[in-house]
Amino acid sequence: MSGLNIAVLGATGAVGQQIVDLLAERKFPLKNLTLLSSPRSAGRQINVGGKSYIVQEVSDESFDGVDLAFFAAGGGVSRKWVEAANKAGALVIDNTSAFRLRDDVPLVIPEVNGSEILKHNGIIANPNCSTIILALVLKPILDQVGIKRVVVSTYQAVSGIGYRGMEELRRQTEAYVMGRELEALALPVIGAEKHFPIAFNVIPQIDDFAEEGYTKEEWKMVRETQKLFNKPDLKISPTTIRIPVMRSHCESINVETIKPLSPQECRILLAKAPGLEVMDDVQRQEYPMPFYTSNQDPIFVGRIRRDLTVENGLNLWVVGDQIRKGAALNAVQIAEYYAQKTG
Repeated sequence: MSGLNIAVLGATGAVGQQIVDLLAERKFPLKNLTLLSSPRSAGRQINVGGKSYIVQEVSDESFDGVDLAFFAAGGGVSRKWVEAANKAGALVIDNTSAFRLRDDVPLVIPEVNGSEILKHNGIIANPNCSTIILALVLKPILDQVGIKRVVVSTYQAVSGIGYRGMEELRRQTEAYVMGRELEALALPVIGAEKHFPIAFNVIPQIDDFAEEGYTKEEWKMVRETQKLFNKPDLKISPTTIRIPVMRSHCESINVETIKPLSPQECRILLAKAPGLEVMDDVQRQEYPMPFYTSNQDPIFVGRIRRDLTVENGLNLWVVGDQIRKGAALNAVQIAEYYAQKTG
């Protein structure tokens, strides 16, 4: 496999830094690496595989000679710079919501629909982190027995909004322990009229509210999952919640299948599926938890049991590091697939 010239826009953010780390960790075939950011972060030095790189301010010339560019700096930034990257001949793997639902842009999880990667028109979209976790679990079940309906509740870590969310949880926890007032500046949504503390609290809002009283995050899970499976009528009822955890999102997933699937059959099925690891022995209190799944690649599944209220129902508890597989790792895997098929 020949090397590629790679650029990472948003290299100093949580997802961008994780992408850079994974490129080195997974020995991606790099020819050249360019790290890009806003003027505020330009000039910083980042070590990648023992080599030091200086972060450059993004410009129209930044993508000259670049084969593939990871975008991880927000939807507005992606929309601003994607044309420059494509004009320079670079394929963009975008980690924002800017292009996910465009008909001409593949939305890809390699384990779910990797063949879509080669159908790109200059942009490949990375799904929402919660969507990736959900879809990885639904894929083998859907293929095996079909799915009638999904009810999913997410319990999402503060790293979902980046370093600012993590710092807010740290500061508020320290303030709580010291008996000081908890200052809330970022959650549930940066720029919102109201902010609430996350330390020792749970906030039933992620992103702004949209139609029918659902948030944009909830609609992302519905529409992106339907697009990934090419099933626009797949019924999905989501509730997304922010919890005081640093990394790793949790999801309680209720699946009503078309054909019967026992809990043991489900365990065996999911254990064979790529990207998943079954951790399910309630007698030994073995089940996934964010504290133990952070900084790991697999999505962990446990508490697999019957839903006793419907004929073909299952309940599952799922946990995964949303910065890795939920964002950076999925993007790098898309790049690996692309490099392997076109190299």
